Amino acid sequence: MPRGDGTGPYGGGPGRGMGTGTGRGRGRMGGNRPGAGPSGNCICPACGAKIPHQVGTPCYNLSCPRCGAKMARE
Repeated sequence: MPRGDGTGPYGGGPGRGMGTGTGRGRGRMGGNRPGAGPSGNCICPACGAKIPHQVGTPCYNLSCPRCGAKMARE
């Protein structure tokens, strides 16, 4: 810091962070990826049936009660 004002070498002053201001989605534990949180539904991609998501059981481990296909997270 040559001048004692916090600017340091040429071109590097305070306030030159790496932030871009772009958000990236629904935040922690949201969405349809694994570990998406306790709420939501499991949906059948074949027939469209919905059942409530059960905590601790991934939707892809459940079978559809109507047609038997594997469920997916809604």
